[in-house]
Parts: sequence; C-alpha cells; structure tokens
Amino acid sequence: MTEEISVQWFPGHMAKTRRLMQSNLKLVDVVVELTDSRIPLSSRNPEIDRIVGQKPRVVLLNKCDAAHDATTKRWIAWYAEQGIPAIATDCRSGKGLNAFLPLVREALKEQIARWEKKGMKGRPIRMMIVGIPNVGKSSLINRLAGGRRAKVEDRPGVTVGKQWVTLDKGVELLDMPGVLWPKFEDKTVGEHLAFTGAVKDDILDVEWLACRLLEVLINQGYGELICARYKLEPADLEGSGYDVLQAIGRRRGMLISGGEINTERAAITVMDEFRAGTIGRISLEQPPRN
Repeated sequence: MTEEISVQWFPGHMAKTRRLMQSNLKLVDVVVELTDSRIPLSSRNPEIDRIVGQKPRVVLLNKCDAAHDATTKRWIAWYAEQGIPAIATDCRSGKGLNAFLPLVREALKEQIARWEKKGMKGRPIRMMIVGIPNVGKSSLINRLAGGRRAKVEDRPGVTVGKQWVTLDKGVELLDMPGVLWPKFEDKTVGEHLAFTGAVKDDILDVEWLACRLLEVLINQGYGELICARYKLEPADLEGSGYDVLQAIGRRRGMLISGGEINTERAAITVMDEFRAGTIGRISLEQPPRN
C-alpha cells in the first residue's frame, strides 16, 4: 500500500467563480453540469446542489468512451431516479451531443409552454455551463458553437471570467470557469480527481499518484487490462503499486544508467494512458444504492 497523501487544492479564483455562479443564476433558465463518466460522484461539486437549488438541470456524463459502458448506463438511470435528466457524451468527438439540445428542451418544456402563452415563442433558451476543471466544458462549447465563439460583451451580467456564447438554434450559453470545492471530505474523492487530471499534477508526486492508481485499478478488478496493456503476468500484480510500476517500467524498457528502472517515466506513462483511455474503459465509481 502506498503512503496516504491528502489531496487538497482550492485556488482563490475558484472562490470568486463560485460567487459568480451564485450571482448569475437568475440570468439563465437551465444549468448544464458536466461530470466525468469515470468518476460521476467525485466530479460533481457538492456545492452545486445548494447553489442551483430548484433551477432545472441537465447532467452530461462526459468522456464516456473512457468509462465502462454498462456502469455509465446505470449512472444515467440513477440520475433519472433523482429527477435529473442525464446523457453520456464525449465532447471531443461529439458523441452523444445530438441528444443534448432535445434533452434541454424536454427539461424546460413547461417553461417553454409558459413563454409561448405569453407571446414569447422563439425566446432563446439561456443556459449556464458548469463543471470542475478539465471535465470538457471548452470541448462542449466549441462543439456546440463551432466558430461562433462570442467575445465578452458589454451587457448585463457579463464580466471578465465568464462568456456568453450564442448558438444558431435559439440557445445562449453562459460559460463559467471550472470550480472545485474548498475541502475534499473523502480522501477517495481527492484521489479520483487527481487520477483524472482535475487537480493539477504539479502539486502532486506523479510516482505516488501512479502507484496509488495501479493499486485502485487492481483492487477494482481491472488487473487484466493492466496486464494486457503492459504485457505483464498476473504474478506481477501481487506486490505493491510501486512493484507494479517497476514491472511496467522494466517491460517497457524504461531504464537509466546502471540498469535502474526510470519509475518517474513509467509513472507519467501510466497516468497519461489512463487519462487517454488507452488502458481500457474504466469506471472508478458505481451509482449509490438508494
């Protein structure tokens, strides 16, 4: 077992962004929350529920191609039980996004009907895009808006740090910077965010992180994927995370002078390949049981 390290990271600008979200909620009709399909629980800012309140919400389980498909489907069903519509997407490739705007309109159908009764047919839907860092918000907005990225405008509610983006389909997006929260109450949440890159690597020891990731993957039953990716034998997984990292470095020929294994290089490789989904489709979290 690797030595435990508490992952904490809350730069001052994120506190400012949280206040910005609260003050601009009245400008939008719906909140679109991006989460990471591999860690849907850890990648949801728990403060979002309090900030958003009763405002209609849609959840996108992003990076779905890197997550276990059956697990993602269970998450979508779980969100539905909470009364929150959710879909699986990959914002880089555009996968799943054809269903996005219809889902938003379905979530707002009662509000849209009220607008039409008041003679406001065609009123643009205004949505706030929120999510933790590195969850794919920029990819989503670029996919939806194409080359129509709006500049920061001199209009009510628009200040430096957020941006209105107008789509052709009667939708306006309010982009917000990524927001983490002040303290990860559960160390597992901090680890999962670090594994997926939501917490900056430069505040962590990459070798510790890779060793811990390997232990978690093996404990969750993903040992076969590790063996297949790095051409290891099952016996190679029986030691600590550091032992497995050394086996990976040895198999990949990552040696330095004197035949010593370059574990830092091996660690960087493991982290990069996990985040890119090249180790395999992996979900680190299962839906809570109601």
